[in-house]
Amino acid sequence: MRWSPGKRSQNLEDRRGQSAGSGGGGTGGGLPIAMIRRLLGSRGGIVILLLMGALWLFGGKNLLSRFGFGTQQSSSLSSNAATGKYQASAEEEQLVDFISFVLDDAQATWRGKLSSAGESYRDAKLVLFTDTVRSGCGFAESAMGPFYCPADEKVYIDLGFYRELKTRFGAPGDFAQAYVLAHEIGHHLQTVLGYSPRMRKAQKRNPSQENELSILLELQADCFAGIWAHDTAKRELLERGDIQEGLGAAAAVGDDRIQKQATGRVNPETWTHGSSAQRQKWFTVGFETGSIEACDTFKASGVQI
Repeated sequence: MRWSPGKRSQNLEDRRGQSAGSGGGGTGGGLPIAMIRRLLGSRGGIVILLLMGALWLFGGKNLLSRFGFGTQQSSSLSSNAATGKYQASAEEEQLVDFISFVLDDAQATWRGKLSSAGESYRDAKLVLFTDTVRSGCGFAESAMGPFYCPADEKVYIDLGFYRELKTRFGAPGDFAQAYVLAHEIGHHLQTVLGYSPRMRKAQKRNPSQENELSILLELQADCFAGIWAHDTAKRELLERGDIQEGLGAAAAVGDDRIQKQATGRVNPETWTHGSSAQRQKWFTVGFETGSIEACDTFKASGVQI
């Protein structure tokens, strides 16, 4: 992707190296330690944990790393025992510059599109953290993956996830990295446009549709990421292979692929984010149309929210 380092975004909140302590749950929070120990005490419990990790990878609830499927040291930051300070590698600082660029570019895209439609867009914040963090949705760990918290309208990312995306999930490339953030900003757009709160209410009214509604919300965020890619293409920021990298990342975090890797089996009834094919399809819809209306996954599926 063509980009130039510049002043880092005013919406970037750098908490790398800061300790979040330990604590409770809430949306986006980790499992209580006592519960984890009970589950680890039986073969069935271990399977449950693996399935939870498989289902919750993308969007903030991946537990796989905690049980050996991910890195234990999630960030490339190193600690100086004498000073207690953290220092990032030059490679990581370059990644921060890139992510900062994507953050501002994606939000400028949405600001312009909503303004043209007579609506207003408010910026989300991006929080970079190491290992653990406290969000408006509760205590979170890097093993949970990137996530968006609607309570404080912030995206949370431990940059170590991008190594996982490349090495564990086979999705390398800078546009794969950009897709991850664009997807999370897509969740913020859903909050701004009202899709997310309406979906949560629909889940409460129809608990039997909880997973289906969750999948439709995730696929819409993929479609919104595709719209941003459409906009970057018009501005000639894309390079050869970028869209393939984005599609590769979308496929890598499909529920079917993650379940297959974690358990050797695929159970569509437990999906919460959609299959690899579904995620690629909706990213492509956004990329080809550039239309917010075309990304209404709920309407397309005949689901009322």
